[in-house]
Amino acid sequence: MRQRVIFVDVDDTLVRSVGTKRIPMPNVIADVRSLYESGAALYLWSSGGGEYARLSAVELGIEDCFQAFLPKPDAYVDDQEVSEWRYCKHVLPGNAGGA
Repeated sequence: MRQRVIFVDVDDTLVRSVGTKRIPMPNVIADVRSLYESGAALYLWSSGGGEYARLSAVELGIEDCFQAFLPKPDAYVDDQEVSEWRYCKHVLPGNAGGA
């Protein structure tokens, strides 16, 4: 069985911001921990950059769940559209348990 590879976003996925206040999303954080414990390879990314993603994971106490912290790409080069990737699906934060 192949290891699942899952990319997780920071803003409005793991944490919401209201002005300068950051509000963790406990259900998504619990789902990240569960995916990690099930053996999934997790990567945290953000348009704010890799260091911002890492610091957010530290803030939320889940830094150990991730293999790497990445910026979101500006583009990807592949022979297939994302919608054609065999194992890839889009999961909204409210449905994170379905990842």
